[in-house]
Amino acid sequence: MDAFFASVEQLDEPMLRGKPVAVGGSKERGVVAAASYEARKFGVRSAMPSVIAKKKCSDLIFVKARFDRYKEISGQIRGIFKDYTDLIEPLSLDEAFLDVTVNKKNMELASDIAREIRRRIKNETGLTASAGISINKFLAKVATEINKPNGQKTIHPKNVDKFIDDLRIEKFFGVGKVTAKKMNDYGIYYGKDLRKLDRQILIDRFGKTGNHYYKIVRSIQDSPVNPSRIRKSVGAERTFSKDISSEAFMLDELNSIADELERRMQKSKNKGRTITVKLKYNDFTNQTRSKTIEDYISKKEDFFPIIEELIYQKKIDKAVRLLGISISNLFALGESKEEEFDIQLKFDF
Repeated sequence: MDAFFASVEQLDEPMLRGKPVAVGGSKERGVVAAASYEARKFGVRSAMPSVIAKKKCSDLIFVKARFDRYKEISGQIRGIFKDYTDLIEPLSLDEAFLDVTVNKKNMELASDIAREIRRRIKNETGLTASAGISINKFLAKVATEINKPNGQKTIHPKNVDKFIDDLRIEKFFGVGKVTAKKMNDYGIYYGKDLRKLDRQILIDRFGKTGNHYYKIVRSIQDSPVNPSRIRKSVGAERTFSKDISSEAFMLDELNSIADELERRMQKSKNKGRTITVKLKYNDFTNQTRSKTIEDYISKKEDFFPIIEELIYQKKIDKAVRLLGISISNLFALGESKEEEFDIQLKFDF
């Protein structure tokens, strides 16, 4: 979806249309969860501190997030997807992978399916969507970004190598600013530079992720669309209107956050072994403290003593603006086995 949260707010409130909108907390303390395309023209981006976003765009309008509404529309869109395929792997409320190799409409061209889905989303929700079509998830994800907003891009199998060779390393899905800088230091600026390096060199320079880079630059991806995508973690966090310094007060807040985390663990039917506390300080630096135990747990009475232990593990000597808790190393009840599909739809070129 295109600027999903912000677009929903503009859809529901006509006065916001055509104006720079940021979904998130107050401009003094919050963080931008989503920015409209009008706001993006000024350099406003998601995850940006609201105070910085306001400096970039003085006319920026802040709107409180309404996740129940976003989930409602996301459900509508998921319903449209299901008219074409049951192989849907959600990445978030506004993004998903679809395998339409064998589809319910018996359509031959993936691009026609994408075009029809986008048209239906517009007609049935009033929102625009973009799509990427290619031979694997990595390429489809990259392709989605090319003609945003309200567009689509197909990367034909015969053009894959040239596309990857000419792709700037910053555009590779999963390569952030820090990794891109490290790659640049090694003389890697484009996919073709990455392709020149053998697997062992990439592993030596980038650890286990090096093997991932070796594969994606050669279009090797053994990850089918998985409708039962396994969650990596379940978490909850809170940003405070004023910085807090007292560890006792932090534990009071974490106690409340733990209630929400327990609810989410029960809803997702997960248990986990690794408990992590996240602290964001008033200088916007982050710290995490984690502990892995033998048993899988999901109840607050089991994981909160570990949170207390982590808080008192080392003195917190800076004021905190955000606290969070997450549980990872998960075991999900009712997991289903992945299915693999090797054949591909036709491409129109």
